[in-house]
Amino acid sequence: MTGSISRGRRYGLLLLLLCGFGVVLFRLFTLQVLQAAELSVKADRQHRKTVSLEGARGTIVDRHGKVLAMNVEVPSVFGVPNALDSPLKTARQLSPILHVQTDELERKLRQDRSFVWLARKLDPEQGRRLDRLSFDGIGIVMEGRRFYPKGSLLAHVLGFSGMDGEGLEGVEHRYESYLRGEKRMMVLQRDALGRTVFPRGVTERSPTPGQSLMLTIDEVIQYIAERELEDAVGRAQAKSGTVIVLDPKTGAVLAMAVSPRFDPNAVSALGPDRWRNKALTDAYEPGSTMKAMMAAAAIEERVVRPNTMVFGEHGHMTIANTVIHDHERLGWVSFAQVIQKSSNIGAAKIGMALGEQRLYRYLQAFGFGQRTEIDLPGEGAGLVRNPRDWGRRSVASISMGQEIGVTPLQMVAAVAAIANGGVLMKPYVVSEVRDADGHILRQVPPQAKRQVISPETARSVTKILEGVITDGTGAKAAIRGFRVAGKTGTAQKIDPRTGTYSTSRFVASFTGYVPADNPQLAMIVVIDEPQGDAWGGAVAAPAFSRVGEQVLSYLGVSSNEPVTLVMASRKS
Repeated sequence: MTGSISRGRRYGLLLLLLCGFGVVLFRLFTLQVLQAAELSVKADRQHRKTVSLEGARGTIVDRHGKVLAMNVEVPSVFGVPNALDSPLKTARQLSPILHVQTDELERKLRQDRSFVWLARKLDPEQGRRLDRLSFDGIGIVMEGRRFYPKGSLLAHVLGFSGMDGEGLEGVEHRYESYLRGEKRMMVLQRDALGRTVFPRGVTERSPTPGQSLMLTIDEVIQYIAERELEDAVGRAQAKSGTVIVLDPKTGAVLAMAVSPRFDPNAVSALGPDRWRNKALTDAYEPGSTMKAMMAAAAIEERVVRPNTMVFGEHGHMTIANTVIHDHERLGWVSFAQVIQKSSNIGAAKIGMALGEQRLYRYLQAFGFGQRTEIDLPGEGAGLVRNPRDWGRRSVASISMGQEIGVTPLQMVAAVAAIANGGVLMKPYVVSEVRDADGHILRQVPPQAKRQVISPETARSVTKILEGVITDGTGAKAAIRGFRVAGKTGTAQKIDPRTGTYSTSRFVASFTGYVPADNPQLAMIVVIDEPQGDAWGGAVAAPAFSRVGEQVLSYLGVSSNEPVTLVMASRKS
């Protein structure tokens, strides 16, 4: 009887053990087979974090391959809040290194998250300081940060990119789709105790870097233009200024300088007014520089010839119950002298003879009132009203550069058309797009927009504009050894308080091309609100001369000066 009970107990115990093993085996089967995928995802969520980092952004170089914008690898710092023992202590240690307030860091580190950025794209020195310390739950990954090795040089054209690598202004924004690299995924892993986080690796397929751009800009010419512009603005105690240098035969922009400048490496404290490219966004009344285009239209339409005599009314004429003045009391002068001496009365008379419809047609043909379509963002169209909205004095006013708004880029492009035998070219700043290996993917050829005036008219206007320098208001734009053609401009600005022309605020400018007989450069200098002597011939023309002289020398353009040989004899 006792033996039978003992065997029963053993069988019961055995059955119990078999049931236990069955439960364990079933649980293992459930975990490793039925729930394997789900648990694997949960484990990855607990121990891994995938972060998106931008790929390498394409390089930007000048026409000779000199680097203007590039990427550098810099440290970015992240934390794992749920792996920290003391967020406050960690925040206090990191604050002086990251230059972030302690309370802000503590707030981030107390979040119920497995990953949080603490500081992006630090200076290399900050990264070195972090390397010397050990922080549990804090990690570093390397990211690409945009770097502009020339500082403020060409900043308004290059623009800049944001923290996430997206182009926000200038070429960086306009060519974002070319410059942007592929996004790359970085997998971050922490150990079982949650004490460390480190890069596990990247995706198997290497991210494709962005494409590189070659500009039409010449770094040396840009440097000359910026230096002379800063000097001119400083001398005149002016508000701002612009210099643009074009190749008139192709429309390629060789330099585009705006003052005041800014450093694209440090834009966080600056506002849009500082980085806006005023060379192509801001319109101004051009004043007498518009007389060059009016002259071209009048000669093309055979309204006048250069030697046609015009009566200057001794410097005083009434039109539509308003008085037009000249700074000289001119009598009978040739039309060429009207332009060379910048007579408002003479220009108004010829403009009225041309008529509003023909004047409007040539304004459009020269590109005023419309964008040049340059490959930069933010370009303005200027202001040219339809003739149906003109007043009784509008034809006279527009002929001497009032009642019309132009951008510096529009004006220099129009003058370049005269230099180019009457052909208006489309301005552009990017000449080539290349892949990471340097292979050319796209070349940008010069693009002619239209024939505005005939070559014969262009030659006649060029002779008149040469006289502006030799016998007129632009004497200070002369460049020794070269024939210069150009036009001065001095325009009163509208006083926003009264809505009338100010007697103390002006825009002084000079635009032209050189050498006049075979133009290599078309340039414009615009100085906004110069103090003291505000005439374009006194403020802007000297800067034109200084830029032109240095650029011609740099390019090796030969002058027209005769070579003088000095023979030395040796006494015996």
